[in-house]
Amino acid sequence: MSDDKKPRTTGGSSGAAPTGPQPEEIRFFGTSWLDHTDGYALRRAGLAVGSLAAAVAGCFVLRFAYEGLQIAAVGGIVNILVVVMFAVCSAIAFRKTWEGFVRRPADPAREESLRSLKTIGFIGSLLAYSLRCLVEAPGENLHRTEHQAALTRRASRSNNPSTRPPKRK
Repeated sequence: MSDDKKPRTTGGSSGAAPTGPQPEEIRFFGTSWLDHTDGYALRRAGLAVGSLAAAVAGCFVLRFAYEGLQIAAVGGIVNILVVVMFAVCSAIAFRKTWEGFVRRPADPAREESLRSLKTIGFIGSLLAYSLRCLVEAPGENLHRTEHQAALTRRASRSNNPSTRPPKRK
């Protein structure tokens, strides 16, 4: 197993295998969000700038596409529809992406059906990611809450059934 695939242990430097619930990895951050190590702040800043730059580049691409429509003289209504479509899709993608950092979707199938809409509104998704990186690793609060709940459940368990002796008949 390569070094980047080994499970991380937080706290303590013993080589023992980690026990208890393990934190879920976040893309680009791994499990460094848990204790803010391994260049966490630098990664957040880099991803905020990178996703903002990607959004700006996307805007330029859309501008060139719009100019292509004007050169093709497709008509004013088509130009307006294209602008409105990208604006609405970007707004919805921003909102859904931002909500995804705060809570798990109630209906994953519905989120899956919105994938194409979020792809069209990629600028909104990139902006949401960039703004969230300014606050925390995207999804960090959600993952931290879930991890703390798992630790609390584990700590509050008494009489683990797997450690009980078998019942006598």
